[in-house]
Amino acid sequence: MRRVKKRWQQSGKVLQVKKIQFHARDKSRNMRRKSALHRLQMADKIEYLKKIGRMPEEKTKRR
Repeated sequence: MRRVKKRWQQSGKVLQVKKIQFHARDKSRNMRRKSALHRLQMADKIEYLKKIGRMPEEKTKRR
């Protein structure tokens, strides 16, 4: 087992895996557009619900 670990370390695979472990790929153009449209729709929906009194307005936090 030690030999395998040593070979992995020497080849640079362990370091490469650790570097990209938490790296998220960039979203495609279509996914960005879809996400933006969804945010706009949800913002409009929340604004409408606040206007008609179905959703309580947020209180501002003091720091």
